[in-house]
Amino acid sequence: MSDPLSYLHDQLDQWRREGTYQRLRILQGESAAESLFDGKQVINLASNNYLGLTTHPKLREAAIAAVRKFGVGSGAVRTISGTMSIHMELEERIADFKHSEACVVFQSGFAANAGTVAAILTPEDHIVSDELNHASIIDGCRLSRAKIHVFPHKDVAAAEKILAELDAAPGRKLLITDGVFSMDGDIGALPGLAEAAEKHSAIMMVDDAHSSGVLGRNGRGTIDHFNLHGRVQVQVGTLSKAIGVLGGYVCGSRDLIEFLYHRARPFLFSTSHPPAVAAACLAAFDVLEQEPERIDALWDNTRYFKKGLTDAGFNTGISETPITPVIVGEAAAAHQLSRELFAEGVLATGIGFPTVPKGKARVRTIVTATHTKAELDRALEVFRKVGKKLGILG
Repeated sequence: MSDPLSYLHDQLDQWRREGTYQRLRILQGESAAESLFDGKQVINLASNNYLGLTTHPKLREAAIAAVRKFGVGSGAVRTISGTMSIHMELEERIADFKHSEACVVFQSGFAANAGTVAAILTPEDHIVSDELNHASIIDGCRLSRAKIHVFPHKDVAAAEKILAELDAAPGRKLLITDGVFSMDGDIGALPGLAEAAEKHSAIMMVDDAHSSGVLGRNGRGTIDHFNLHGRVQVQVGTLSKAIGVLGGYVCGSRDLIEFLYHRARPFLFSTSHPPAVAAACLAAFDVLEQEPERIDALWDNTRYFKKGLTDAGFNTGISETPITPVIVGEAAAAHQLSRELFAEGVLATGIGFPTVPKGKARVRTIVTATHTKAELDRALEVFRKVGKKLGILG
């Protein structure tokens, strides 16, 4: 009998021949500035652990205490019997932190984006979306079956032109952008887009996954960074990156959150967070308020490492944040660079098409608040050595 899935094997073989096949690297211990992967100690420039909270003592202690008090699981989805007091406490804490009326926590940032867009729109509605928005936004747009209009990256005039053309069209309009774009590390054009949304009565939605804990006062994100409180109706964030734990959330009006409680499918059909996860997230927001020096250290390290890369001659694109790509062109070259870096003690992941456009493959780096200057210097030396070896640097 022939294997009906044999085409998958053929595709995997093709990726191997092209040099774009990626094997999962196994983390054998804590996610930290230096970590053990596949039995090798490496400087970790591949995590989203911006503030080093994955190993913070307060988060560890909160998680352990929650297990002792509440057990290891909730036993159900939120709408049946899985809403625990600690879940409500977390939602209230996030809403207060983000200066919003209310908040709903999802199982992941992906679920928060996709579930929200799909829930609040219908096939009669319109979505105006930045061409480089995250995959979770794209999937949510498709699931909503609304009419999708894509504008060139950060082109406010183009977005407003689309909105103007839709003024007479039936249906609602949603204007959506990342706060920080995950592949290039640049900041979204929020002030101009918010103005365009207001002018044309569109709903404004921002995915702040990579700016939560990074931008704004105490890491409140791009809405706070640009002082746009009250002008963005849907704020999405993550608990899986700078917060150091797991999950996503949506902040907005009480009506928005109550509606998502009733209609967001990932919320309705997924078991709620284990108590330990919710407790660790709560502790993380305490750390954001009490230890602002972590964000200062993150930005100090970012400026130091970014300058080291550009001084060496690497192309870091348009990055404005700790996400700093090293753009090399073809996907095979990016994956080769990643493998050579790992062999020399630095973990930085190669990324190619379809995650980024063809010809713009890169190794993406993210420094953290807990990297030392000595670690960053070693990483820069490895980048220079491998860059010269592969002909990326002259």
